Amino acid sequence: MPTEPPPPAAEPRVAPGAPLAPGVSAEVADAHVHLFPPRVFEAIWRWFDEHAWHVEYPLYAEQVVEFLRARGVSRMIALHYSHRPGMARVLNRFVADVAARSPEVVPVATVLPGEPDADEILAEALGPLGLRGVKLHCHVQRLSPDDPRLEPVFRRASEAGVPVVIHSGRAPCLGGYGVDVRTLCGAERTRRVLQRWPKLKLVVPHLGADEVLEHFAMLDEFENLWLDTTMALASYFEAPPDPALLVRHADRLLYGSDFPNLPYAWDTELAWLRAHLPPDALAKILGGTAAALFTP
Repeated sequence: MPTEPPPPAAEPRVAPGAPLAPGVSAEVADAHVHLFPPRVFEAIWRWFDEHAWHVEYPLYAEQVVEFLRARGVSRMIALHYSHRPGMARVLNRFVADVAARSPEVVPVATVLPGEPDADEILAEALGPLGLRGVKLHCHVQRLSPDDPRLEPVFRRASEAGVPVVIHSGRAPCLGGYGVDVRTLCGAERTRRVLQRWPKLKLVVPHLGADEVLEHFAMLDEFENLWLDTTMALASYFEAPPDPALLVRHADRLLYGSDFPNLPYAWDTELAWLRAHLPPDALAKILGGTAAALFTP
């Protein structure tokens, strides 16, 4: 296990403690941070090395929190996901324990839809453990956002009033998932969920890539849809969208990094936001929207 965080993948474009823009605090909320137990993190990093990209920040959970805290991130929405039965309860208890020691961490639950005791697992997570949302990953969990197995999850989240963060967009389309992601996911499947569950608070990461414009259009149609910016502003998969779209929808967008599983410098998207958005939109995307959505 490393004892010190590695140096940045590239020279940081937003220095620790520096203002992000005139009138905007350097403190931000990162709505897409991954926290896993050490052995799970190590398995994920091996998978990324084989199927995706080299992870520049192989940091364990406590190091992730320390790294981001030192760089002005004051709130971290902690996400994880389960890919086999029996795993979710362990992950939920792990992230609850990290949050108990680190007040910056806002812990979110996971569950493998259809696994034995799935509803009891979520009941514990959103009840006694006090977790503040539910994370699902269609690619990893090999299910569509409109899969019937998700109905109990959406029902319990709606009743609890907590958001569901669901990777339901098609990107990245990687063969390592073992499924045809383009068939499994997509904006129209997400639309069906929003139509069926109008009170469900749904967050789609990556601005819905690779159907970014389709997801932005749905923001006008569904009041309980949010998007996070994770990896969509780094020019890693495709060019970022028109900044005017982000300004127009700033109260429905959340800054997210995907830290620590990044192939580039951790602050790449912060630099893009700083360069392209006015202070009022920055204040919402970098913290205000997330604070409202994940605060009970």
